Amino acid sequence: MIKNNFWYFYLLIISGLACGFIIIELEKGTASYYANSFNGRRTSSGETFSNDSLTAAHKSLPFGTIVKVTNLKNDSIILLRINDRMRQSNRRVIDVTLNAAKKLNFVREGLAAVTIEVIASNSPKIKK
Repeated sequence: MIKNNFWYFYLLIISGLACGFIIIELEKGTASYYANSFNGRRTSSGETFSNDSLTAAHKSLPFGTIVKVTNLKNDSIILLRINDRMRQSNRRVIDVTLNAAKKLNFVREGLAAVTIEVIASNSPKIKK
């Protein structure tokens, strides 16, 4: 079931890009990833956290926002859904799951310089 939802999610995003969605926001900064100790805890959105999912925490983007994260060192790209909140005082721009960090190829380093592009949001605050 999870794999079917995963592919549906990507198909939805790819079809949206093909129809001409415009990148709404661009942010640069440092990404980190969650420790394993967070598995099973509740996120700020109320979901149960799993390091196997393709989700992330951000300081201000609305829950459900789809972002494209690009590792600037190796050009790895991934689409993630925002489902958690970071403290405003955090120096990082995004906190991703271990699975996402593996796909972005920065697990060994622990941190990565990234760009974050908002692909889709259901928030009127972000839509133009």
